[in-house]
Amino acid sequence: MNHSWVTEFVLLGLSSFKELQPLLFLVFSLLYLAILLGNFLIILTMTSDSCLHTPMYFLLANISFIDVCVASFATPKMIANLLVERKTISFEACLTQIFCVHLFPGSEMVILVSMAFDRYVAICKPLHYMTIMSRRVCIILVLVPWSVGFVHTTSQLAFTVNLPFCGLNQVDSFFCDLPLVTKLACIDTYMISLLIVADSGFLTLISFLLLVVSYTMILITVRSRSSASMAKARSTLTAHITVVILFFGPCIFIYVWPFSGYSVDKVLAVFYTIFTPILNPVIYTVRNKEMKAAMVKLKSRYLKPGQVSAVIRNALFLETK
Repeated sequence: MNHSWVTEFVLLGLSSFKELQPLLFLVFSLLYLAILLGNFLIILTMTSDSCLHTPMYFLLANISFIDVCVASFATPKMIANLLVERKTISFEACLTQIFCVHLFPGSEMVILVSMAFDRYVAICKPLHYMTIMSRRVCIILVLVPWSVGFVHTTSQLAFTVNLPFCGLNQVDSFFCDLPLVTKLACIDTYMISLLIVADSGFLTLISFLLLVVSYTMILITVRSRSSASMAKARSTLTAHITVVILFFGPCIFIYVWPFSGYSVDKVLAVFYTIFTPILNPVIYTVRNKEMKAAMVKLKSRYLKPGQVSAVIRNALFLETK
């Protein structure tokens, strides 16, 4: 049979109501800006303050970078599509989004395990912390997540590259999500969909189990000790466990629960790509005294009293001239 092969896909977006498009454009533009500012502020603070040059903050800076990547692979395209009538994406760009949607979250899953290992060593083996968490080990704890994410996304992309797309091309989402794209192929993709779910589910399950085991051992250690250092450890653990819950909640629904409705998937996808990256900086800084002190020092260094107002006065003076 003669078919017209698909060269682009149509992203249906979040809502079909045109009246909501300007409001959604404003809201998500502000949220994306907040993601960039918040996460880059954390990276800048950690790199500029020597007191934060520790394994834990090194891993936190990498998570902030991944959060920027998670938000950036689809959000700018979604915001731009809110201003156009026909929301299309080329086949190559769609594959790129599929590559990114598994690379960055897959890497973040494993780097959360790296952070759990760091906290386990710091709390359960404090005397050997600096020996175990050497510079070489820290680099390995970052390279391994990126390597796992790359292998994971390559295996996922292999399911899609050779699929024949010759008819339907409407993706009911604001980005090219692999399960939704494979359903548009001209062949029966039931087995492929199962393999995709199994692949993502395996990585998610292994990472989640490692995190549960790690934090269980840490909590048992914290509970058996009562000291000022353990109080600080509890505060740190609260932030870490909260981030794990926020990350794996939508991840489990999107990739492990294969029969959820499209509307549910859209809400969870927005939460996962927008709200999780914006909440992580808040969670890591609200109860972290070291981060707050470093940010105050950073502010006093670059935003001295009267400096901002002087810049504004100079700008206004130039405009009047």
